[in-house]
Amino acid sequence: MLHGDDRPPGLEEEGLRFATADTLAQALPGTEVLLVWDFTSDAVRDAWPAADSVRWVHTASAGVDRLTFPGLLSAPVTLTNSRGVFDAPMAEYVLGLVLAMAKDLPGTLAAQARREWRHRETEPVAGRTAVVVGGGPIGRAIARLLEAVGMVVELVGRRDFDGLPRLLPRADWLVLAAPLTDATRGMLDADALALLRPSARVINVGRGALVVEPDLVEALRAGRIAGAALDVFAAEPLPAGSPLWELPGVIVSPHMSGDLIGWRESLVEVFRDNLARYRAGEPLRNVVDKSLGYVTTSGASA
Repeated sequence: MLHGDDRPPGLEEEGLRFATADTLAQALPGTEVLLVWDFTSDAVRDAWPAADSVRWVHTASAGVDRLTFPGLLSAPVTLTNSRGVFDAPMAEYVLGLVLAMAKDLPGTLAAQARREWRHRETEPVAGRTAVVVGGGPIGRAIARLLEAVGMVVELVGRRDFDGLPRLLPRADWLVLAAPLTDATRGMLDADALALLRPSARVINVGRGALVVEPDLVEALRAGRIAGAALDVFAAEPLPAGSPLWELPGVIVSPHMSGDLIGWRESLVEVFRDNLARYRAGEPLRNVVDKSLGYVTTSGASA
């Protein structure tokens, strides 16, 4: 198992061997099952030439972009993810961001810190249009919560990407919750941003590379969009010198939208269930279609 600074709770009795990025290459020979707990690391890619026996790789994340490198994609290896753990938390987080920005909670907190009594009007949420990019379980969960507060939601799945430019001019909120694939990388670039209204806001809880960050910074600086709430970035942690830290109308959070109290235990239970299935020779759940980069409906319930 590849881990970083923290180890998953309660897996010692499963007979796992623990490895860090520095020791993974030495641990891989003879290894049949690999749990990637540190899903932000590229260590699997670097150490993969030593993987002579791996048959199943499981990642403690919904996204698998760190693992879709040629060596693993071409190998007869099953790849599974932790689909289902993050759906509700991320949907709640997105709803919280929408409410916070529409009701100017950052402005309220800033005024409070200055002991300034500053009355103003805020924006409605009901009746506004949200375009949610990502038709998987996370995107659908986001759509349900936004609809619950009266928003009009356009859900854009993989087959609908070609129609996204038509929807962008109608979007009050653009929510990115898509997996990172060749089809989605850099999808929010200068051309896409130019289609948004000046009053529109962008929320990204998918992957940082869905956005061309310099284009987003330029659009924010020029006032071509009203703001952004970003939980993921091209480089993480976000460098201290990034202009995103201080641009007005921007909320920066440290890749935490899916991390509720107890999320580690939930991830462990997903892996435990699949490990029991693997040992019993039963079909695994959350099997990633490696040609697409995400779990399809058939792979989720196999």
